[in-house]
Amino acid sequence: MKNIPVFIILCALLAQIGCKSKEEAKHHDTKFLVTSPIQKDTSITKDYVAQIHSIRHIELRALEKGYLKEIHVDEGQYVQKGQKMFNIMPNVYQADLQKAEAEAKIAEIELNNTQLLADGNVVSTNELSMAKATLEKAKAEVSLAKTHLGFTDVRAPFDGIMDHLHVREGSLLDEGELLTTLSDNSQMWVYFNVPEAEYLDYIMSKDKDEKKSVGLLLANNKPFNQKGIVQTIEGEFNNETGNIAFRATFPNPDKILRHGETGSILMTIPFKDALIIPQKATFEILDKKYVFVIDKDNVVQQTEVSVAAELPHLFVISNGLKPEDKILLDGIRMVKNQEKIQTEFAEPNEVIPKLAVYAE
Repeated sequence: MKNIPVFIILCALLAQIGCKSKEEAKHHDTKFLVTSPIQKDTSITKDYVAQIHSIRHIELRALEKGYLKEIHVDEGQYVQKGQKMFNIMPNVYQADLQKAEAEAKIAEIELNNTQLLADGNVVSTNELSMAKATLEKAKAEVSLAKTHLGFTDVRAPFDGIMDHLHVREGSLLDEGELLTTLSDNSQMWVYFNVPEAEYLDYIMSKDKDEKKSVGLLLANNKPFNQKGIVQTIEGEFNNETGNIAFRATFPNPDKILRHGETGSILMTIPFKDALIIPQKATFEILDKKYVFVIDKDNVVQQTEVSVAAELPHLFVISNGLKPEDKILLDGIRMVKNQEKIQTEFAEPNEVIPKLAVYAE
């Protein structure tokens, strides 16, 4: 009776070994699907958060002190260069001009009288010079008074769209007080930040001197109907973010874009003779990506790869693989490193379309 438990344990062990042997036999009979990287020219589109600015955006301020007499424009209005926008009560400046003109007239009369006396040798040439200087000073005062009077009319310095009003008719204005802002939206400057590594790739590329075309995705997830050109790169990196600002210029003929909008710059980055593999053929260990490469003896070799870019369902590989390598496509969790397996090869041109991926 004491030997019965030992007999039962032996039977259980034998059954377990038998099942395991069957599983191993079944595993060795399984053919695993493998493929190779596909090598072709492709491109990816990267997006960068962007800030949209008018090519000219200025503050219009009162150049003289006084009461705001009239407002000739309205908020959001498109104004033309030279158009009158505000009128500050000019009474004092008109009086100053009249006073200056009167003094200039007096100085002119005195100069004429002094000239007659000088011609008759009654007064010296110094007195004549003093009279001439007095007239020139009086004329300068007239010019200054006209300038101050002109400042009471605030006119648009360029074609543009005005923002909201900061003052109302009848307001007492101080010199330099903000009236409104004016934006020239004929072209827009769009700023976006690029990481240091991508900046280096851009600046060291063969076509760095060519103007790169970019797109703009608006806040409603619709593309802007004009293409922009990357024209400048700022001089310094932001030490906190490690980014540097690029600036693209976009034409804005339909006046769709406004100062202060946001969006995303869409930049197409080409890859020539890129090695492309399905994402499903990779796995991660401690933030590193690996694939199983099948050698000539059908032995699994765990291989680290470097990903240069990501496409839908695909990776562009920059290091770790060769075009002729065979990689495990299915059953990654079923095999181990250095294990010998049975394989079935699938052409990469047949595999990729089944991933519903469009690689250009």
